Formats: sequence, C-alpha cells, structure tokens
Amino acid sequence: MPLTDKRIDAYIMNAERFAQPILNHLRELVHIACPGVQETVKWSFPHFEYNGSILCSMASFKKHCAFGFWKASVMKDPHKLFALQERTAMGHLGRIESISDLPSDKILMSYIKEAAKLNKEGVKLPSRTKPAAAVKAIEAPDYMIKALKKNKKAWSNFEAFSPGRKKEYIEWITGAKTEPTRNKRISDMLEWVEEGKIRNWKYLRK
Repeated sequence: MPLTDKRIDAYIMNAERFAQPILNHLRELVHIACPGVQETVKWSFPHFEYNGSILCSMASFKKHCAFGFWKASVMKDPHKLFALQERTAMGHLGRIESISDLPSDKILMSYIKEAAKLNKEGVKLPSRTKPAAAVKAIEAPDYMIKALKKNKKAWSNFEAFSPGRKKEYIEWITGAKTEPTRNKRISDMLEWVEEGKIRNWKYLRK
C-alpha cells in the first residue's frame, strides 16, 4: 500500500471541487508508475520524491490544476508534452481543468517512470555555465503584503518566487502613479500570482 502524507489528503480535500478528481488521479498515477515514491509538501503544495530528490509536483488553483516534473529540462519528451502546452501556467502540462486535459495514463506514466529513472541514476540538473547575477532583494510595501496574505495561495506562490520575480511585481505595484491604478494592479497581481504566473507572463513564448 503506498505511503501517503495526510497533508496532501487535506490539500486535496480543501481544493476546488473540480480539482479533487484531477489531483487524486495524478496522485494515483505517480504511485503506480513509481512504487516507493514518497509524498511531501513543499512551498505549500504537494510534491513527490524518489531516491532523495524531487520527482514531480502538483497544485490546484481557483480554475485549473498544474503538474510538473522537477527534471523536465533533461527529460526526452517524446510526445512533445512540454513544448506544445501553454507556458503561462505553472507546471509542464499547461492548464488542467479536467482529467480529459491530461495525456493518456500510459503516456503520463511513461514520463513519470523516466523521471524516476533519472532520480535513481542520480542524474543532476545541468548547472549554468555562468553564475546568475545576484538580484538585490527589495522589500514589498505593507499594503502589498497585506493584500497577498488575504489570498493564501497567492501568498504561498509569491513567497516561492525568486527575488527577481518578486522585484518585478514590487516595482510594478509601487510604480503606479494614482491610487486607482495601484488598486487595479494589485487586483491583477493577486489573480496572476494565485495561478503561479510571473509579472510578464503575457510575453512568454507559447
């Protein structure tokens, strides 16, 4: 019987109704494809680990779910799942609004098995040839933090962003010239961050 984490049980129970069967289905496929996988919660959403490294993760939002592989950049992707899906959504399978939006169980399990094989073999993600320039952290104003904390998912997603991604939102919000403009930007920010979107998600290549 697969080892499960009660925190993931609670996460699924508290998800939107449409999301619950999707999350349960993904969870089941991960356990079938990778016996011995371990469940955990990182950055406030479910992750699956195997052989001491993250295998994949799943998350639910107000109108869609997401599923991603930790080592997607070194996976083969024979069915072009990563290349064809919309990249404005968190994860690697685009916006998942129903089980029918997922690839077939056979295909998805083949990807999970490949990810497990990479973990078992100790394959590491490639390091950058040049170190990324350090991004100086800047503090978000109190009114921005207050708005984010009212939305649990938006706050947890924002906290998981890199300093650079946070800075983009902070500079955009604080750069508003009028209060109505600032309020509109905060409203947009909450919607986008809840869905795991970065500030300039509209300009990402699809």
